[in-house]
Amino acid sequence: MGNYQAWNLEIEDRIATLTLKTNDLNVMDMPSLFELKDISESLDSNNDVWVIILQGNGKHFSSGVNFDILKKVNEITKEEFKNNMREMQSCFSAFENIKKPTIAKIQGFCMGGGFMLTQCCDFRIASEKTVFSIPLVKLGLTVLMGTSRITRNAGIAATNEIVMLGDKFNPEKAFQFNLITKIATPENLDETTKQLAKKFLQLPPKTISITKQIIRRGDKMTLEESLDLEIELQSSLLGTSDLMEAMDSFANQRKPIFSGN
Repeated sequence: MGNYQAWNLEIEDRIATLTLKTNDLNVMDMPSLFELKDISESLDSNNDVWVIILQGNGKHFSSGVNFDILKKVNEITKEEFKNNMREMQSCFSAFENIKKPTIAKIQGFCMGGGFMLTQCCDFRIASEKTVFSIPLVKLGLTVLMGTSRITRNAGIAATNEIVMLGDKFNPEKAFQFNLITKIATPENLDETTKQLAKKFLQLPPKTISITKQIIRRGDKMTLEESLDLEIELQSSLLGTSDLMEAMDSFANQRKPIFSGN
């Protein structure tokens, strides 16, 4: 899978665990984002990976993007700024576009770009001691990595509060706003995340992949377009061994054993 400076990647029993490990606060810089893009493309094409856990090393998930990147906005042209931001955004989009289920395991500081990265995941489990924040307005900027990633989960009113004020908020508010899917105690965070990941090992991975695409892509389509998408993508499952295994195990009331084929 390659050697990475800012990330540690472990694959065990079809579960990939991707850990950000830049510094104590897991601040992301451009090289770490480019690595994320490369890793995302590798994970997406790796048939031995059925589910991905994203986490930060140590006490914190990530406090965001390196401040030095933000300080340079007044030192470059508008075109350079636009190009730089597009490159950064493409790295997050590459991770979000992985066709496999992704789970963010969140603890400590989860702020700015770190918070936005969690919104690229399908599931987000947070320690009850996590501190969230999108503070960019206080630096004279706004969200750089996709404001709509917040809006699609939380709605406009909640996004107004989170983004326009830039205040810190706790896991209870994040859960209330649908920005996380579950809260766990610090002691149970690892186990809670692992148990969710293991559920996908009992499901046919190609079907899960197609289901994720239908949900993600269909949300941006008309109903008629999304209905066509369901038919088109599911037709690729015909004749696969996992579909036959699913049908046979259901008919015979036994636990299925999926191969990914």
